[in-house]
Amino acid sequence: MAGRRYAPRTAPPQTRTTVRGGETRVPRPGRAAGAGPEAAVTRTYTPPAPLHLGLTLGPLRRGPADPAFRVTPDGSVWRVSRTPLGPATLRVTQRAEDRVEASAWGPGAPWFLEQLPALLGELDDPAPFEPRHRLVAHTARRRPGLRLTRTGLVLESLIPSVLEQKVTTDEAYRAWRLLLTRYGVPAPGPAGAELRMRVFPEPRAWSLIPSWEWHRAGVDNKRASTILRAVQVARRLEEAAHMDPPAARARLELVPGIGPWTSAETVQRTNGAPDEVTTGDLHLPGIIGHALAGHRDATDDDMLELLAPYAGQRHRAARLILLSGVSPARRQPKMRRVNIAEW
Repeated sequence: MAGRRYAPRTAPPQTRTTVRGGETRVPRPGRAAGAGPEAAVTRTYTPPAPLHLGLTLGPLRRGPADPAFRVTPDGSVWRVSRTPLGPATLRVTQRAEDRVEASAWGPGAPWFLEQLPALLGELDDPAPFEPRHRLVAHTARRRPGLRLTRTGLVLESLIPSVLEQKVTTDEAYRAWRLLLTRYGVPAPGPAGAELRMRVFPEPRAWSLIPSWEWHRAGVDNKRASTILRAVQVARRLEEAAHMDPPAARARLELVPGIGPWTSAETVQRTNGAPDEVTTGDLHLPGIIGHALAGHRDATDDDMLELLAPYAGQRHRAARLILLSGVSPARRQPKMRRVNIAEW
């Protein structure tokens, strides 16, 4: 294995880089809690391989105040979605390496629990992955529970990815939080009453958001128009979750305003795509170039060349590189944070 020498004795501190790699800190579970009188269904799941709950579900979190994703002090991960059967809340707690307890509320609860294995990465096969760099090998050993999630729900990953186009993550997270809080509905079960979580709005609700509310959330006309075009063909886009990742990306990119960056960020979550690496990103090529070759000014072409030995598993390799915590020293920010709501 070639590459930079990297042999830290402890895990790196959590940074923006590791958070982008999907790192979400989940507290050690406390005493098992009952599902509550409103719980529709429960399930105990036995992972077939080591599972790290925070790393697997972490990419679904859109900022620390995401109204659709929470981590509570009792070690539970809460997720709210609009499933094909309707709104649903899912609470997942990992009691041991071989036991995950899940409870679900709402009309979509049966669907949520049926999809639980895919959500927790059971359909992901890391066996073909072979580290080619010391950094990647070390991180893979230190993160054995990393699995690629597969949500099977396209719009709820596509729309926040569109909001993240060409802006800082803080701006995108703010827009996502404001729009879900205002136009989402309260989550079923205790997530709505106690955690104030919100269910992803249905397509028609997105289409009825007035222009001034997009502006107030800091979303420019280009991104808002892309979302409005996407929700008009929501049913066709949702079909992409059942396609091969390249075909899924092609389906998404038929919508004007959705390009390779957005389609990759979406399909990575909806389809559990191990090879769909993100291109067109402001920071990712430099992070990967620096980590693997000491080249902080790497381009997309340079990044793809460095990841070529991981063909078929390039997204997994990129996530492990991000989770290593190795990144170039920060320079003056290239992207200025703005708030168009003040214009």
